[in-house]
Amino acid sequence: MTIPYDLLLTNARLPGGGAVDIGIVDGRIAAVGALAAEPAAAGQPLPEGSALRLAPAKRRFEAGGLLLLLPFAEAHVHLDTALTAGMPAWNESGTLAEGIGIWSSRRAALTREDVLERAERTLELYLGYGVLELRTMVDIGDPQLTALRAVLELKERWRDRIRLQAIAFPQDGIESCPSNLERMREALRLGADGVSAVPHLERTREEGVASLRAAFALAERSGAQVHLFCDETDDGQSRFLEVAASLALATGLGGSGRVAAAHANAAAYYNEPYFQKLLPLVRQSGLSIVACPLINSVTQGRSDGYPKGRGLTRIKEFHETGVNVALAHDDIRSPFYPLGTGNPLDAAHMAAHLAHMSGRSELRALIGMIASGARAAMGLGKPADGAAGLRVGDPASFLLFDALDESELIRLRPAPRHVFREGRLVAETVPAVTRLLPGGRAAGPPAAADGGQGAAKERPILSGTER
Repeated sequence: MTIPYDLLLTNARLPGGGAVDIGIVDGRIAAVGALAAEPAAAGQPLPEGSALRLAPAKRRFEAGGLLLLLPFAEAHVHLDTALTAGMPAWNESGTLAEGIGIWSSRRAALTREDVLERAERTLELYLGYGVLELRTMVDIGDPQLTALRAVLELKERWRDRIRLQAIAFPQDGIESCPSNLERMREALRLGADGVSAVPHLERTREEGVASLRAAFALAERSGAQVHLFCDETDDGQSRFLEVAASLALATGLGGSGRVAAAHANAAAYYNEPYFQKLLPLVRQSGLSIVACPLINSVTQGRSDGYPKGRGLTRIKEFHETGVNVALAHDDIRSPFYPLGTGNPLDAAHMAAHLAHMSGRSELRALIGMIASGARAAMGLGKPADGAAGLRVGDPASFLLFDALDESELIRLRPAPRHVFREGRLVAETVPAVTRLLPGGRAAGPPAAADGGQGAAKERPILSGTER
């Protein structure tokens, strides 16, 4: 007797163009291939008792030729600062320094309820855009660790929807604020997943190096992840990435997928002989680079004359050398960045422009950087390309998009039509419809009939599959 699938998803389309059916049992992929015959309308169940030759299944879902990709991941965001733009003031200069000052004031007014409400709204945004793993930085400058405790509460509350990691982030430094080291230890005792450092904000080069050593030592003793804020500056003499890579190599933490260096903007200003010396060290160390194209295109280059720097680390060069690169959306309406949607495709879109990665294979690689590359930076697997790698036994988690291919995803930046986590449908998006009105019409309710000449044409405009 054939055991039925819990769910049979039919007629999904892989990035290479082929159709595929997926049989799911206990939240995992049980079979991949041609498991069913004729399709029905997209997103609709197949009719029971139909004459179609179908594998036995308790439930069926017709994908209707929608593009299937593995879920996105967000490797660097700040849930504690999200949705606080303008509180208590707006960052009019757009600089990182002003953002830090405003946030320091806002941090003093944090409450559990405040953080829970804003962070949960932000998680809802991410889930709708297909993010099923998320790493948040949490400022531990508050002696009560208010934000961290709230985020850890959400980590448990959301565990069936988004896998959440919390990084204890010493915004005010470690050497500059020694109490932050003990607060990082306490954060780990409470359940934080990793530690951090901000060496370029320490008072001296020597203190920056000491802060990195302290973070790595704490991670070695505790088994935690290391997620660094590294060289987020336009100063080409800020060279803490080499220290981070050296420590990742010496401790072995990089090779085990436990080290990520975020931002690394100063690399854009490094002279070429030095950068070419640095590249093999970073690759050998095993650390991941987490680029944040949205916020860094705004905060960096502010003090440059013309030509102004692009504010972005060398994504293309790191990637081509074999370094794992993740793209992160980062801030959402915070004192540091007043915009943001939670859509990882926005980060990929900005990176395509600023990193000069507009070739077909490069656009495909950018999709990988918000999926498997981001997961690898979080210590959740090995990097791969942007294609859906469907393997029997893996969690049945995937996204279905109304788009032709990866380049269309980056061009249009749509939300996925359907988001599946471990065989469960956890989010859906109904696409907006634009109505064209030939000849125009007066405002107000439309007439019951207009003879056909001025009838509205109702159809999706510039969707992924209609041309």
